[in-house]
Amino acid sequence: MSYAVQRDSSRRLAGLAVVVALHAALIYALVHGLARQIVEVIRQPLETKIIEEVKAPPPDKPPPPPPPKLVMPPPYIPPPEVQVHSPVSAPTITAVTSEPVRTPAVVDARSCAEPPYPAASLRANETGTVRLSFLIDVDGKVLDSRVERSSGSRRLDEAARAGLGLCRFRPATVNGRPERTWGRIDYVWKLQ
Repeated sequence: MSYAVQRDSSRRLAGLAVVVALHAALIYALVHGLARQIVEVIRQPLETKIIEEVKAPPPDKPPPPPPPKLVMPPPYIPPPEVQVHSPVSAPTITAVTSEPVRTPAVVDARSCAEPPYPAASLRANETGTVRLSFLIDVDGKVLDSRVERSSGSRRLDEAARAGLGLCRFRPATVNGRPERTWGRIDYVWKLQ
């Protein structure tokens, strides 16, 4: 089967004649104003009217509110007369206490000699600050002491505790009377 298009010259000539005839008809119509006549047939006179806007009627007035309902108040009944007799009591005596006056313990610098620097700590060039807390009795003597923060050397800590044990304090007081209290001191060990 062959797919080649066979060329028929008579058929080709007939197609060309139809195209030429259509073009000739179109040119004739344009030259003689056929297009204008079609437009005039289609175009008709245009009528316009002015329409007045219709106004809506005013709304009706709202109905009046209903009359209030009248309720009769209950009849007035006076309260009964009651006489209350309160017992007479004696005036109370209240004691006013004020805050107690406290004074802290104070070290007596004349009684407190500087503790000797431990020899082993001198050779090892040990320094530091030790924080001690101590309990002072009513007579001003140190009853107990503890190391709160170490200097980093046990020898320096113990030397500071021993030196503190030799000190005398003026005890803390509450309203002028001595009392036991805890105190705190920082002792600095440094090489000269």
